[in-house]
Amino acid sequence: MKKLKFLNLSLSFVLALVSFTGCSEKQGMDKLLDKDDPVTITIWHYYNGVQQTNFDKMVNEFNNTVGHEKGILVESYTKNSISELSDSIIASVKKDAGAEDPPDIFATYAETAYTIDKLGMIADLNPYLTEDEINEYIDEYIEEGKFFTDGSIKIFPTAKSTEIMMVNLTDWQKFADSEGVTFDNLKTLEGLVETAEKYYNYTDALTPDIKNDGKAFYGRDSLANYLSVGAKQLGVEFFSKGDGDVIVNIDEDVMRKLWDNYYVPYVKGYYTAASRYRSDDAKIGSIITLICSTTGAVYYPEEVTINDDYSYPIENVILPVPNFEGCDPYIVQQGAGMSVIKSDEKTEYASSVFLKWFTEENRNIEFSINSGYLPVKKSANDFSKVSDINKSMEKPVDDTMMNAIKTAIDEINGYTLYTSIPFDKSSETRDYLASSMQDSATANYQEAMKRIADGENRDDVLKEYTDDNAFAEWFEEFKTGLAKIMNNQ
Repeated sequence: MKKLKFLNLSLSFVLALVSFTGCSEKQGMDKLLDKDDPVTITIWHYYNGVQQTNFDKMVNEFNNTVGHEKGILVESYTKNSISELSDSIIASVKKDAGAEDPPDIFATYAETAYTIDKLGMIADLNPYLTEDEINEYIDEYIEEGKFFTDGSIKIFPTAKSTEIMMVNLTDWQKFADSEGVTFDNLKTLEGLVETAEKYYNYTDALTPDIKNDGKAFYGRDSLANYLSVGAKQLGVEFFSKGDGDVIVNIDEDVMRKLWDNYYVPYVKGYYTAASRYRSDDAKIGSIITLICSTTGAVYYPEEVTINDDYSYPIENVILPVPNFEGCDPYIVQQGAGMSVIKSDEKTEYASSVFLKWFTEENRNIEFSINSGYLPVKKSANDFSKVSDINKSMEKPVDDTMMNAIKTAIDEINGYTLYTSIPFDKSSETRDYLASSMQDSATANYQEAMKRIADGENRDDVLKEYTDDNAFAEWFEEFKTGLAKIMNNQ
């Protein structure tokens, strides 16, 4: 035992020495830069509109201050969308015909960064960060950029988002007054289903002369987030790291729980996903509650338009995302970070200087407020600081966005953050997870509603689509489809 303690002490001493030496080296890296011979850093991002305006403004500020003093010139270019950016960076790294030269920094999600890293083209940012600097960032944001166990950091956190629940308060209040429900009923996913059923029955009763015309209560933008985060909360991670491979974990009981709390209420008409985004559904009164990303809060409607002749204003309230009853709360972490293309030490270091500058507390808060994102440092996830900075800005954002940010910060500080690991087929499997359940729910809802409209008994029809046999059939199809993707068939 004494020998073990001695070995641990020796190891701690060595690690401390390495850390101290590394810190000294990092502090001396400014010698790589020359004010009279500036290095040009190009950035590809996907920001548009207000986001792009604010990012460009900060790039100009950097170039006129720190960049000018140190000898770094940053040039930024938008690729319009994250999908276009992903395609462009992969093509550039692979040197496809007609592709541009790769940038020095690019905004990225983990799946794309993982693909580029497998080609050996992403720089490890760990040598350019001290341990104290790394510890300033939210731990899960740093961990997302660590693809391997060697401590390398391949994605730098710059601006993140999560999910929030938004409620049409105007129509909710009428429903709540009539049926005696409160926001406490929306704290769990099980309570959400029960509330949605009550809303369907409540709206159906508003037109007693028309049978089965109740309205959907709820919808969510990302079903993949519900499935992956929900499974994790229930104790199963769909995809986990093995010894050089990916382990697939599909638990039938967990899938049934997820199916019961989305597919079943969807087929019964309590949930919907009729438009491209749930904010579009809310705008036409198809739903009164939705889950979207924090960046999506800006699109929540200020009025409901029933038809060309009738619309009415609404207020909204923003709530935390519900979790499964009796489980520890989890919330998705999402939003692109930035990766640096592997080049030379001077260029990589200059890139890290800009990224650290961009994520300094007040600056990162200001960008986040204007963009609907969340700041990435622990100290910056303090709503009092966010509120103070918003009040000091030339054009403060509105109450909806501030309420969205406040709710999201509370979630970040109170929930466990989760994001799926990247691997070769992670994007395909994520899409399949969502489409498998959503396509089945949509098709069966439409078929069931037609049968009911044609005169069949509603309860009998719905039972057929939501009983044990229906789940077993879907589950087998789901497993078969997933296996084909994983086996590349």
